This record gives sequence, C-alpha cells and structure tokens, in this order.
Amino acid sequence: MHPKIQSLDKLVDIIQSQRYTGKQLVFTNGCFDLLHVGHVRYLDQARQLGDFLVIGLNSDHSVKSLGKGAGRPIMNEQERAEVLAALACVDFVTIFDEATPLTIIQSLVPQVLVKGGDWLPEQIIGREIVENHGGTVVSIPLVPNISTTHIVERIRTIHSTAPTNSSSGETPEPQSSQENVLE
Repeated sequence: MHPKIQSLDKLVDIIQSQRYTGKQLVFTNGCFDLLHVGHVRYLDQARQLGDFLVIGLNSDHSVKSLGKGAGRPIMNEQERAEVLAALACVDFVTIFDEATPLTIIQSLVPQVLVKGGDWLPEQIIGREIVENHGGTVVSIPLVPNISTTHIVERIRTIHSTAPTNSSSGETPEPQSSQENVLE
C-alpha cells in the first residue's frame, strides 16, 4: 500500500505529531472517481490553505450509497486512493465507509475544512466542529462543466454513436495521423 494511504487510527497519530510542529491541517473529502482537471485544481487550491492536506475518500460502499449512478464507482477505492496519493498536493488519504466524513472530522479536527462550491456553508458536514475549535470552512468554486458524471455521459454518448465493425460488432480503433510517441 502507498505510504500516503493510512487508516484513520494511524492518521490520528501522524496528525498529532504534525500539530506539535505548528502545522495547519486542511481536510476535504469526496469520491474522486475518474480524477479530472476539476479535481486537480480543487485539491491544489485546498492544499494552499494550510501546511498539509488530508483527503477522506468515500469507500466503494459509501459511493454506492450516495446514489452516484449505475456502475459507480468506476474505479475501486484502492485505485482511487492510489491515484490521489500520487498527487504532490496530497499528503494523506484515508478511506471511510460511512455516508459522511463526520467521524474523520471529529477525530482529526482540521484547522481548515474545504468543500466544492456546490456545497452551501450550512450544508458542509463537520462545519460546526471546525468552527468551534477556531478553524475555518472554505468553499472552492467548481470548474464549470467538468465532473465525473459529465465525463461518463460523454463516453456513453460517444460509444453509443460510434460506428461499429459490422462483422465483429466492435467499435474500430481511431486512426491517428501522428505516431504514438510512447511506442
């Protein structure tokens, strides 16, 4: 397992040692299924609000309970966690099985709690805990027209309208006028 992916119990110990050095914890959470530019910009901005960023990642069970749609999550929780852990702006990832990250927020008590602009401040889970401990809650604007749901819809549209090879029923590979530089 990637060293940035930690259980909540282990993360609590790590955070306590970071706090002794005066570092500010930023926390956010989400599904992060099919990581895209909106996610990357959001996480970069969140990281700039403190000294280290912890992500609470919804488990597969949790994503399904949120009603994200059929076949979601597309990537399993371990794959999603590993992709997030590979980002330079992310310090730690912890996976949670509940519908909300309240238990994590209660355990870590971040100085900064961040959510996307689609959440009103009064809707943000854990807001009271953070504010009652002198922390701040920040809503970061979303990148317009970028979401995993939009990407999935585009893929389905392209796939449903793509010509097929009549003998096999498969969609033909796209032809490129440039050589594949990775080959």
